Amino acid sequence: MQKLQSQGVHHITLVGADRQTSIDFWEGVLGMPFVFEQPNLDRASESHLYFDPGDGRLITIFTDESRKPDPARTPTEPGCVHHIAFSVSRATFLQAVDRLDERKIDHSGVKDRGFMDSIYFKDPLGLLIELACYRFEPPQGFCHADVLMAAHEIRVARGNYNIAAVHLADAIEALVERARPSLSDDRAPKDPYA
Repeated sequence: MQKLQSQGVHHITLVGADRQTSIDFWEGVLGMPFVFEQPNLDRASESHLYFDPGDGRLITIFTDESRKPDPARTPTEPGCVHHIAFSVSRATFLQAVDRLDERKIDHSGVKDRGFMDSIYFKDPLGLLIELACYRFEPPQGFCHADVLMAAHEIRVARGNYNIAAVHLADAIEALVERARPSLSDDRAPKDPYA
């Protein structure tokens, strides 16, 4: 028996209300270009809108002009989506509170997640949206998941509760040491000022 190996998220499709609410939120608030539209090929009464979240992958929305936005929180029972998180630059993250406040969108305020900062708010249909900003950049040749896995191993070995900056820094150092050769016989930390 073999796995069906995934290679990333292809797209996420949400059930929307009317077409304009989706365009106004996904492009008008989150800045995702509206790149494609066609009928929902499984339900002719619906339209299928496609938005680019910034990495070339897609967020798609089924819309129907007979549906109206309902801002009540979407269900969070087992099997339901709790929230969708989008990556933003540090510069954008630092503007998020002001830009949400300007639109009078209720939000969580900045949340410290140890390895990233987050802010949460609901879309016009009650889906919880997270804007997330990593506190680190992975070394060349590695991705964020590589650093997080290495930081997790360090955190667990040290018996710490959650990932913090020290685990990230030590993980990045370990990944660089494993991946980059050196002519030095001893790569241990040194104090050249002693």
